[in-house]
Amino acid sequence: MKVSESKSSSWWYNHHMRAASRAILERIPLVDLVLEVRDARIPMSSEYAQLRKFPSSSKNIIVLNKMDLASRSKTKEWMEYFKELNYIPYAINSHNKDNIKEFLNFLQARIRDIRSTHSSNIQTTTIMLVGIPNVGKSAFANSLHQIGRISATEKGKLKHATVSPQSGETKNITSFKIASNPNIYIFDTPGILPPEILDVEISSKLALTGAIDDSLVDQSDLAHYFLSILNFSDEYKKWENISTMDKKENQIINDHTQDCVVQCVRGALFQEIASFKGKMKDEKDMVQLIEAQFTTLRKAFNVSLDSFEDANSIVATKLINLYRTGRLGHYTLDTLPRTCE
Repeated sequence: MKVSESKSSSWWYNHHMRAASRAILERIPLVDLVLEVRDARIPMSSEYAQLRKFPSSSKNIIVLNKMDLASRSKTKEWMEYFKELNYIPYAINSHNKDNIKEFLNFLQARIRDIRSTHSSNIQTTTIMLVGIPNVGKSAFANSLHQIGRISATEKGKLKHATVSPQSGETKNITSFKIASNPNIYIFDTPGILPPEILDVEISSKLALTGAIDDSLVDQSDLAHYFLSILNFSDEYKKWENISTMDKKENQIINDHTQDCVVQCVRGALFQEIASFKGKMKDEKDMVQLIEAQFTTLRKAFNVSLDSFEDANSIVATKLINLYRTGRLGHYTLDTLPRTCE
């Protein structure tokens, strides 16, 4: 089940992306390190394609962000895979302070190694963050900036990157100081998608994780795509002991993020999958299951609009939000290629 068809550059690659792409490519050779931020849920699909123009080297580090939303075991496997290909990978949760502290220590050690190798006396290191939209570059930059501050005077002069749930929020290249003695500056850059994505499966994954702006994708199609992934996974089995009745007794709750509503959604989804008598691999049977799940989710989310399409749209939006915030399990969508054993 696919969310989107292959599109031309006019779908998402506007003149802002084109200009930003040129600016980034011009600056990459001038910085000391490049941190390629990817989404841990799609370690391959979220590749920053522009880096292919530069040879893989110790200058580039792959940062798998949002590790808290991905399968922990799959993230470990992807880390090993990248190491086999001689990349330097690091998995992070940009909102976890301890994780950021560990990464900053790792980064500083890496910088010391580079300086010792090149016998450089330069006391300033520049690092560029690159990646596709919505992989968390700006949140990562802010966290590094906040954790990396060491003097009281710098605390009063914070400059934050713009963080938004909408893709493509960063418009310009912005610098942040993340360490002193020696000085380390990090450059946050706009998220850039390739001009054309020929693989429909990749574009679907990008849409589901939010790399492609939601306004360009039908939310109901997106929700159908997520449910097809859920139905084939083992995540729903964790919800076996949840009762669909454990919810809002005599209450009308429209906030889908409340724990009682989330529990109700989990229980409802489990019941529909567990009682399913068809074949998951049969497309018609899968569609029938997803339609039944939508009907059940309307009740779980307390959506009672007369318009069937409007109700399904609201259900889809709420469902995708719960998926993206990790409330409905942890999924790694990319399949690990086994080219190196």
